[in-house]
Amino acid sequence: MASLLIAVIYLAFVSLGLPDSLLGSGWPEMQTFFGVPSSYAGYVSMTICFMTIISALLSPYLLRRIETKWIVNGSIILTVIGLLGFSFSGSYRMLFLFAVPYGLGAGSIDASLNHYVAVHYNSSEMNFLHCFYGIGAVISPIIMSLALKYARWNEGYRWTAYIQIAILAVCLLSLPLWKNGAARDGEEQVKNAGIGETLRVPGVVLTLASFFAYCAGESTCFLWTSSYFAGTRQGMSQELVAAFGSLIFGGLVLGRLISGFVSNRLGDRLLIRIGIAVELAGIVLVALPLKGYAVAAAGFLTVGTGMGPVYPAIQHMAPVNFGK
Repeated sequence: MASLLIAVIYLAFVSLGLPDSLLGSGWPEMQTFFGVPSSYAGYVSMTICFMTIISALLSPYLLRRIETKWIVNGSIILTVIGLLGFSFSGSYRMLFLFAVPYGLGAGSIDASLNHYVAVHYNSSEMNFLHCFYGIGAVISPIIMSLALKYARWNEGYRWTAYIQIAILAVCLLSLPLWKNGAARDGEEQVKNAGIGETLRVPGVVLTLASFFAYCAGESTCFLWTSSYFAGTRQGMSQELVAAFGSLIFGGLVLGRLISGFVSNRLGDRLLIRIGIAVELAGIVLVALPLKGYAVAAAGFLTVGTGMGPVYPAIQHMAPVNFGK
């Protein structure tokens, strides 16, 4: 039963990654469809991020009152609504309406699953789970690329929503598996600190600052990788531009897969330092003023590989550094 539960959690991490790369990979075509400047993607992305922040801040309140399994299923339903809403949007303004469930669904499932895994599983398991987030995020630019080749960008969102619905069905069927997990949670009642109390804990502010810096770089790459190639490399087809949005996520998968095998030996702190060094090497490759796209593509893949271990390592260290 425990192995089946972890398989379901792996699948939930895939669903978490699926929506994250669609906007960036589809935006060069969406921008033309809506007739807006390229920079307008940032406003939609910020709205999604703002709603994600709200749901993440609410997650401790939700975790005290709702079991993790219900938060997971409810969050997937919200992302399905957001994805379908994007697929039917006929104007730029409509994107903001559906960005609300799009973002709300991401924050709660992310926080609740990371909390659950950090408490109950080791660092290696955390890296493998986040590797599956990367797999989900790799799949959606490929879906968008196929949609641009055979249909329109709308279908990219719609096809991704159908995959989310299938994952939701599996999660709903697996609800009885969570009984053991819920029982273990009940054995270990822990006090959830408020925001003010948390900020007074030594090291929290510096950890938040480092996490902010990491997420800023990650979000920039997620949103603008495809637009970078569309704007700086001439002669690339729309579907190839969209597919290149998966470079960062392919790197994330590779970085987290490698980290899953070595994290228990190297430790979270060393993994973070190695990851940052690899990420900086990738940034240098992207910045080189060379013609063609091969070196820049390798650079984005390297950046993603370096990012790979950072996020799960910071998440996994939280209970050790600051208490469960």
